[in-house]
Amino acid sequence: MLSPMKKVKILSVLVLALMSGFWACEKDDICIDGDTPLLVIRFYDIDNPTELKSVPSLRVVGVGQNTTVTTMSDRSALDSIAIPLKVSENTTGFQFIKNSSDVEEEDTEGNTVTLEGGDVDTLNFNYTRIDKFISRACGYIANFENVESDLEAETENWIKEIEIISPLVENSTEAHVKIFH
Repeated sequence: MLSPMKKVKILSVLVLALMSGFWACEKDDICIDGDTPLLVIRFYDIDNPTELKSVPSLRVVGVGQNTTVTTMSDRSALDSIAIPLKVSENTTGFQFIKNSSDVEEEDTEGNTVTLEGGDVDTLNFNYTRIDKFISRACGYIANFENVESDLEAETENWIKEIEIISPLVENSTEAHVKIFH
């Protein structure tokens, strides 16, 4: 039979072993670093390419979407925006609408409908996705490399020129694209 002193020693060793196991575990239930970066776009004056130039009443809508991009203020005069790229595809399209406004018209049945007014340019971004494991809590994020742009030509595009200044999108703190208008 064990003496009371030996029982205390064994119990103390077991408690210390369990506690050290808990301290050695990494807290992994909170995700701090797990955001897929946004594509940062800066708008510049085509006549003075070093000067930022706001786009009046800018609205950005994903191609095939009925809602505006939520990572920026809708219909604001902005010279810089950050927009999300699709993580499940290698291309994302956006309609950039300058001077966005609601226009009311009557349909064929005499009902009033609200349409989008303004100058619409459609811009597609093509890229290669790179999935990156962050942690158990965060899972994977996507980074994007080899970013290229494709502006759909119209009779009068308000977007005059596009320059990819960083074809690697791995953070949202620096500009990746310059758009001249």
